[in-house]
Amino acid sequence: MGLYNLISFIGIFAFMAIAWAFSTNRRVINWRVVLWGTSLQLAFAAFIFAVPAGQKVFLFINGLVLKLVDVAGEGAKFLFGPLALPPGTPGSIGFILAFQALPTIIFFAALLSLLYHFGFLPKLIEYFSKLFARWMRLSGAESLCVTSNIFVGVESTLTVRPYLERMTRSELCTIMTSMMGNTASSVLAFYVLILLPTFPNIAGHLVSATLLSWPAGIVMAKLIFPEEDKPETLGTDVKAWYSPTSNAMEAILAGATDGGKMVFGIATMLLAVLGLVGLLNLLTMQIGDGINHLLGTQWDFTLQALLGYLFYPLTLLMGIDPRDAAAVSRLIGERIVVTEATAYQDLARMLAQGQIIDKRSAILATYALCGFAHVASLGIFIGGIAALAPGRAKDMAVVGFRALWAATLSLLMLACAAGVFLTRGSILFG
Repeated sequence: MGLYNLISFIGIFAFMAIAWAFSTNRRVINWRVVLWGTSLQLAFAAFIFAVPAGQKVFLFINGLVLKLVDVAGEGAKFLFGPLALPPGTPGSIGFILAFQALPTIIFFAALLSLLYHFGFLPKLIEYFSKLFARWMRLSGAESLCVTSNIFVGVESTLTVRPYLERMTRSELCTIMTSMMGNTASSVLAFYVLILLPTFPNIAGHLVSATLLSWPAGIVMAKLIFPEEDKPETLGTDVKAWYSPTSNAMEAILAGATDGGKMVFGIATMLLAVLGLVGLLNLLTMQIGDGINHLLGTQWDFTLQALLGYLFYPLTLLMGIDPRDAAAVSRLIGERIVVTEATAYQDLARMLAQGQIIDKRSAILATYALCGFAHVASLGIFIGGIAALAPGRAKDMAVVGFRALWAATLSLLMLACAAGVFLTRGSILFG
């Protein structure tokens, strides 16, 4: 184990200690959940990065996702012509987010809806939900929602809709953390297309990040907001609730429609958030210019940079090369205020321009960014759950920011778990 691998290992427990420090009640923390969650995450990471069979599975998944991404772009190519051609292909005019990456979300949403219709996804979700509930003593409802979140986003709350009004605050925090500390499978292709030109194995890393993220989210949620009540579904198996479709075509139509809404939501959120952040940056930079002039410094006073300064020591705890820590910490700060989509775009730009020196730093950055842990999604998820369970709106407001902090720490912990086993000799390093 190299020095940076050891730092990543220490970082796991350092981030857990930070979560413990912010706990609402340290005396009732369920250490069984913490132990199982940490052990499972390390076991999954070891299988993916250190076991030859796991590395073969990784490369197979990477190739499969890339083929699906290529197929997903056929509709966009038909509709938008050269605008939809990815960089490096004949006739392409360069990368255009709206015409190349966003349309893939519609395809994957339709595909997942089809898998729901044929019963494959509900059975898979319920199977793993039972395992997690028994291993970690989670309630049936929260384990079901966490499991379904591996495949879908805010829609995962629909699987436990009948229980939302009666869930404890700790359960709500776990659900919110899992949603913000992970990404929906339907948007993974979106990130793949952003990073693929500079990161050939990105698809496999994003899929593994999705699979590794759920135990970290549970650990951080139960440290920050431990269970003080007795959940209604504790020790029981819960069936996934979802709106059935009468045939495959209706399922495709429903999935594509939901995907279209997601695309519209992402596009409008990017337009609004980036504009508002630009306005705030204008104000902070005006103040910063005065401070720099007074002190003779050249500090960057944008929101992204200010948050980057705060996350710098935490980035070092991830096991990032100190030469890259400033760049990666800025990306993490950027994700919180302007979403992971923009952060991934800037990561791709930094890689293309050589601003990130160590490949290991770039790989760990993809794990640390692979989640909806930002202010925009906090509003979306609180609004989504409150719409399904109006009586819990006040509780969601109380839980929300703690869940955002738990999700942020879980993503840093996720990067640490990958960093423990990622070595330069691994075939996944290339």
